[in-house]
Amino acid sequence: MTLVKIDEVTKVYEGKVTHRALNQLSFEVKKGEFLAVMGPSGSGKTTLLNLISTIDSLTSGDISIDGIAPHMLEKNELALFRRRKLGFVFQDFNLLQMLTVEENLVLPLTLDYIPTHKMASRVLDMAKRLDLTSILHKRPNEISGGEAQRTAIGRALIHKPALILADEPTGNLDSKASRDVLELLSAISNEEQATIIMVTHDPIAASYCDRVLFIKDGEFFNEIYRDDRRQTFYQKILNVLSLLGGNVNDLSATRLP
Repeated sequence: MTLVKIDEVTKVYEGKVTHRALNQLSFEVKKGEFLAVMGPSGSGKTTLLNLISTIDSLTSGDISIDGIAPHMLEKNELALFRRRKLGFVFQDFNLLQMLTVEENLVLPLTLDYIPTHKMASRVLDMAKRLDLTSILHKRPNEISGGEAQRTAIGRALIHKPALILADEPTGNLDSKASRDVLELLSAISNEEQATIIMVTHDPIAASYCDRVLFIKDGEFFNEIYRDDRRQTFYQKILNVLSLLGGNVNDLSATRLP
């Protein structure tokens, strides 16, 4: 079943110099798929994420998520759509510093007036799942980067969104914390049929996904699907990146952890 449909999407930024960030880009994402989007700097990756999340408006083309065209919704309907259908995971965690881990986790549920007992049980389930139980009372400045990102993932998942959008989610983490977060996202995608679109420049991160979509100059360049071995998938990703150009010379000798 197709969950996200991107159809001939174009985004032009008007200014002194007109910039075409995306040009007639089309692709689909199936329910439960973990998709990585890669491309050189300035290829349109962040623009694409901003259009899917409705932070930015389309110049032309259509986007539908779970059968809904968010860009056609009124302001109030759109706010509700984003809150209920989308989950966000950012590079810099975006946790509220004055709240505890538990309060950050529960935040999306409080906005939807979920009964307190349901909130409590959902938070405990999520904390157990993400190994956060022992730090629920701590604030973001008292925990590690990996714990902060797991908290952010929990907050993105707790209201059971149709689609999770992740923007460089391992960008600020060391290699062990990165691996933990990527294994977690992969498990969530497999076990709960969660659909994830992740923008990344890191081929190791991309190798955890089911498929990698490459874009260049705002247009579709290539896509590859994961096979059984992550090592061979990783090598294929490197091969496409070398065709794309950009700074990949220092990556080819890297071995997967």
